[in-house]
Amino acid sequence: MSSTPRLIAFYLPQFHPIPENDSWWGKGFTEWTNVAKAKPLYPGHYQPRLPADLGFYDLRVPETRQQQADMAREYGLEAFCYYHYWFGGKQLLERPLEDVVRLGEPDFGFCVCWANQTWTGIWHGSPNKILIEQTYPGDDDHRAHFESLLPAFSDKRHIRVDGKPVFIIYRPMEIPDVHKTLDLWRDMAIKAGLGGLHLIG
Repeated sequence: MSSTPRLIAFYLPQFHPIPENDSWWGKGFTEWTNVAKAKPLYPGHYQPRLPADLGFYDLRVPETRQQQADMAREYGLEAFCYYHYWFGGKQLLERPLEDVVRLGEPDFGFCVCWANQTWTGIWHGSPNKILIEQTYPGDDDHRAHFESLLPAFSDKRHIRVDGKPVFIIYRPMEIPDVHKTLDLWRDMAIKAGLGGLHLIG
């Protein structure tokens, strides 16, 4: 077994507009909105930290995703880990990963992290405002969730451990009857010819 670490960068898809964020925070909102309005909190605090090489990029643009992969490879990264949002059948910010899988580019490794957490307004001073709730409706939803990720899991660029696609779950212990759900997904992965899943919490 190699002792060389595998370097993977978390990839946040919030850098393109979606209708839900338009509704919650105003037309055209992306995470760049928050980056650009950051203020220094103490002497010498360097804020806002504005983007350099790629500018205020939009993740819907294939050339941007290619430039990101080129830069990551140059600095020794193996893969991106795309944050993935699934709320009882509803996805948000899914376009960057879906485009990567559908288009087959960039030719750069990836995996998926289900960020299973309720969205609130905490970063905007409204911690009690629920924007969309993380729910777990049951096995039919878990099956639909797995099927939605199957094209990504089956992609040749998806990183694997012992031949199994890596799938990260942000808060696994919040899933009701988590062991049953993980067994369901492992069985589905085996039936899909993937050999199972390499699960990380």
